[in-house]
Amino acid sequence: MTHFGILCLGGTGHLNTLLPLGDELKRRGHQVTVLSETHGEAKVKEAGLNFEAIAYTGVDPKRAELTGLRALYRGISFFKVRVANSLRETPVAIRKTGIEVLLVDMSAFEGGTIAEHLRLPFITICSALVLYEDNDVPPALTDWTFNSAWWARLRNQIAYWLLLLIARPVVSVIARHRKLWNLPAYSSYNDCFSKLAIISQHVPELEYPYRKLPPYFHFTGPFHSSTGRPNTDFPFEKLSNLPLIYVSLGTSRNRIKHLFQVIAEACVDLEAQVVISLGGGLEPEALPKLTGNPILVKYAPQLELLKRATLCITHAGLNTTLEALSNAVPLVAIPLADDQLGVAARLTWTGVGEFLPLSSVTIARLRQVIRRVLLNGAYKQNAIRLQKAIRYSGGVQYAADVIESKVAESHCIEQQAQPTASLLESNSIIN
Repeated sequence: MTHFGILCLGGTGHLNTLLPLGDELKRRGHQVTVLSETHGEAKVKEAGLNFEAIAYTGVDPKRAELTGLRALYRGISFFKVRVANSLRETPVAIRKTGIEVLLVDMSAFEGGTIAEHLRLPFITICSALVLYEDNDVPPALTDWTFNSAWWARLRNQIAYWLLLLIARPVVSVIARHRKLWNLPAYSSYNDCFSKLAIISQHVPELEYPYRKLPPYFHFTGPFHSSTGRPNTDFPFEKLSNLPLIYVSLGTSRNRIKHLFQVIAEACVDLEAQVVISLGGGLEPEALPKLTGNPILVKYAPQLELLKRATLCITHAGLNTTLEALSNAVPLVAIPLADDQLGVAARLTWTGVGEFLPLSSVTIARLRQVIRRVLLNGAYKQNAIRLQKAIRYSGGVQYAADVIESKVAESHCIEQQAQPTASLLESNSIIN
């Protein structure tokens, strides 16, 4: 059996993806250790996996209030510190625990460098939207729709270049360590991802038509389960027989009070019951007397509520999106930052929902979009189509199958190389 290390960011969206994968590998007899920030320890241990704390950067009190480019720029400065700490601390933790194979969160850009330095096989796991650079497709951090015209390709290429320029502080930290560890410099952004396998919990039916994904790229479908998620008290007795509108703006950028107020107002007179989850960013007391008297909670049992929902109003985080579509629930998205913009654009592209840019959100506009998605049966039919695609995608079992097969393949290559190396050493001694 293999000792897997999971190097991932400590955010809920990342852990909710990677902990079920770790649980599946453990169920198959492997040992699993999660390497992440300190604040993820409780969730990891709740999932029954080993934990090693790395890359602690403290808590950014402003993070939950920022959106758009402001969130991106501030995130880069914090990410630089996290990457530097990880490059320093992760190799020590890996040596201490005896990890043999590294599973790297695609957002942990330093992971490939660490694996190469320690001469460990590694596999990239994408818990967010696919970040693989392809000029045919708009970057995940934009809300641009797909277009095959030459000008769109040029636009995409320029955008990728600008994003790399913005990320230069992080890129420079990784480049310095590669030079220090005598590793070849990266020639492109995609070099930081595994050449053994890249696994995405996404499904191609919700993705733009990629043309340059490598043969070792695998869409496996979502890994969602209750693994690592705390038990959440919820007043189920308050639910009525009315259609349920579930509202969640995620767990990282969820302190925008006025947005919750606008959503509540927009849902009035829809003959539906509204549940609003604050995702831990605010206490329910911070939003007294919301219009329409929705059920307002700090945290909600999202997987359970989406089974009952008619519509999901979301920030377009990939986890919430896939969880909603797994239950054939159409979506109305208000993307706030990062790859949420790209996810929101894909919802419209595939016809499973609509999105409003945050700058365009008003009560009247949001109500109009909500009504359109609720009343037009095409959105529901498209959500059913995506539900079927997700159901047959394979999920966490398929992902674990890929991992085991690729690890076995890498071990075979190593064993074949060893006799050759020994023969060369013998010849050099004889000569």
